[in-house]
Amino acid sequence: MERDPIHHDAVERATDIFRALSNPVRVAIVRELALGERAVHELVEALSVPQPRISEHLATLRGARLVDRERQGRSVTYRLTDHHVAHIVEDAVVHAGEQGSTNDTS
Repeated sequence: MERDPIHHDAVERATDIFRALSNPVRVAIVRELALGERAVHELVEALSVPQPRISEHLATLRGARLVDRERQGRSVTYRLTDHHVAHIVEDAVVHAGEQGSTNDTS
């Protein structure tokens, strides 16, 4: 199989995406947002993570341009900006689960 020529900018962007996803809470946030928009308080409730930590992780995901936000009064709602990332995350989680089950010796 022949690959397209490597474009430095695309490799850098891919690296930025993987860096932003290199935390379990951020992976969980992406999985939640793949289901639809969520307010911060909904992410706090769904993930059982304190609000300040959720906000920190959302800031990282925003910095990587993976999520966007919309203020609605006092509430802030987040959404994925790129659903390809949701597929990458889900494939990785499924793959990791498969790897874990093949390594079980019980």
